[in-house]
Order: sequence, then structure tokens, then C-alpha cells
Amino acid sequence: MFSESLPDPHWIATPSDLQSLTEELRRWPHLAVDTESNGLYAYRERVCLIQFSTPKADYLVDPLALGDVSPLAFIFADPKIEKVFHAAEYDLLGLKRDFGFQVLNLFDTMQSARILGYQQVGLDALLGQKFGLKVDKRFQKANWGQRPLPAELMTYARLDTHYLLALRDLLEAELQQKDLLLLARDDFSLLAQPEEPKNGRSKLWLRAARQYHLTPRQRTVLSALAQARDDLACRYDRPVFKIIRDDLLVELACQTPHDKRGLLNAGLTSRQAEYFGAELLQAIQKGREMTVVQMPAAVQPDPLLSNRLRALGAWRKKVARKMGVDSDVVLPRRYLEGLAQNPPQDLEALAEVMRLSPWRFHRFGKEILSVLGVGR
Repeated sequence: MFSESLPDPHWIATPSDLQSLTEELRRWPHLAVDTESNGLYAYRERVCLIQFSTPKADYLVDPLALGDVSPLAFIFADPKIEKVFHAAEYDLLGLKRDFGFQVLNLFDTMQSARILGYQQVGLDALLGQKFGLKVDKRFQKANWGQRPLPAELMTYARLDTHYLLALRDLLEAELQQKDLLLLARDDFSLLAQPEEPKNGRSKLWLRAARQYHLTPRQRTVLSALAQARDDLACRYDRPVFKIIRDDLLVELACQTPHDKRGLLNAGLTSRQAEYFGAELLQAIQKGREMTVVQMPAAVQPDPLLSNRLRALGAWRKKVARKMGVDSDVVLPRRYLEGLAQNPPQDLEALAEVMRLSPWRFHRFGKEILSVLGVGR
């Protein structure tokens, strides 16, 4: 099973192959799943590969060639088929963003390892520990949008799922032995409802103004530069950091150069100045002339909220030390913040807030209310 000599994975790039695959996947109660995206190489990240493994074979689905992968929606949404991921959160966000897939009934091997108190929870570390495998991680930052996909990338991609089902079985047995399987199931349910990611690009000038204490005019120039960089990234289909780094954009806002030589003196490469110089100089000039951008009014911290956050944080760290796990295993961030902002007044209200994590509610509910100073 763990031989280095594996049969070639099946490449799925036509509608008929995809239809055959979905019929095959329906046969199995457990499927290993992973995705590969091109976030390091494109302005708008997209899922470029979906990997599946069954106990019999490995499959690589090419969404770029297929265009329509909607037949897989039934597989992901079928509650009778368990989907096994490693570090599912990123994959789930991509599957929802690009294809609208809802994933029901999942098992996450990384979260399982965290609940069990493993110090190293990366897939390569777990495969090495459990199966004596050495995973080549050279291709972690590869361009998965390139076609044809090189053979070494196909091999790397299939290995991300090939051993997941066996790893899942070992970790599930450990969870059962330590009476932690219900906690893991709670966390799998939480993972299936991912929080929406925040867009960090649009407020670069605001973050930098607070960090670097920019003058009103400098932050206005920075806001114009940030918009210009975003436009350039879209035009060239590149991530914004591959156009100009954040710190260099701030330096341009501080120096406000008037010509190409000034751009070079501020730190741009000659290639950046050649390709982007005109737009950047126009943005700088615009920032000099436009109405000064205003900082939003500072929100005064609520002392009661701060006290509740500190109390809950201290409590979960104490419990985590006893359990030998990270503190967010005891109480995930979404619960920590939500309970501090709107503390429930009794166990019934707390049960509703924590309905997706009944294990934590039954284990820690009374303690949580006591820490919050309510329900006495």
C-alpha cells in the first residue's frame, strides 16, 4: 500500500471522464480530497486542481480544462460520503468561492492531530511519523495554473491525498481511545461553515497610516498608489505583492518622487520602473492633488468586553495546558470573540450559541458562564 511504485493517477479533463468519476466516487463511504490553487501567480486566485483518492485509485480533476465541474456538487454535499481533508479550511473556501460547493460530512486529519496534542501537524510530518514516508515539499509554491502540468507536479498532487484515508483511520482510532472523537466531530462541523475571509488589499493605506504614522498627505498618496497597484495587478493578472511590495509602496508615498529616477531611488527595480512607472507617477500626482483621505474615527474599547476577552483567554490557556493542546482547541476564536461580545445569561442561551459544538458545551459550559460572571 505504501510502495513508492504507484500506478499513474487518472487525469480528469473531459465531461465524460468527469461523469465517470462521479459515478465511481459515489461507491465509496470515504474519499480523500485536496485542492491546489494559483494564489501566488494570479490576481484572482482560483482552484486549478481537485484531487480525489479512493482505496483503489487517485484522480486529478482539471477545472481549467473542464470549466464546469458542477457534477461534483453532489459528491461534496452527500452526507453519506465522508470527505477527508488535511487542513480543510483553505480548500473549503476555494471550493465555495469558485464553484459554490457545500461540503457536508468531512474529516480533517490536521485538526484531529491538533486535538490529540501532536506537536507537528503538517501532512509531511504525520506521514513521516505514521508511515515512514518522506514527502518532497519543493512544489508547495508551484504554479498550479500552468498547462500541461509537469509530471512531477502531478505526482506531488496525488500524494497529498493518496495516504489520507489510511492516516484518517489511525487518527480516528486514537481519538476514540482518548474519548475525543466527539470533539473532533464538532470541529469538523465548524469547519464545514467557514467564515468569510476579509479583503486586506483595499485598506492598505489605513493599516500603513497607523503603523508608520504617515502624514495626512502621505496617506492620501498611499491610497492612490494602492489603487494604482491593484489596477496594475488586475491588468497583468499577478498578485499585488508581485507588482510592488507593501513596504515599497509606503516608501513611495513618503518620498513622492516626480520622475523615474526618483522611483529608482525609492527602491523600485529598473524593470518595475519601466513597466509600472508611468501609472505610479500619475497616482502620486493624483495623491498630491486629491482631497485628503480621512482616518475613520477610533473606536473606544469597551472595558467590559476587554475584561471578558482576557478572562476567557486566560481560562482557555489554563485548560489547554492541562489537555496538552493549543488554546484554540479548547475554545475556537469564533466562540471566544462571540461569547465576549454577547455573553449568554444562562446555560440554555449558551447551548444555542454553541450548538455546533455540543462536546465543548457539555464539558465546559458551566465553567464558561462562571468565567463570564453570568448565570450565577
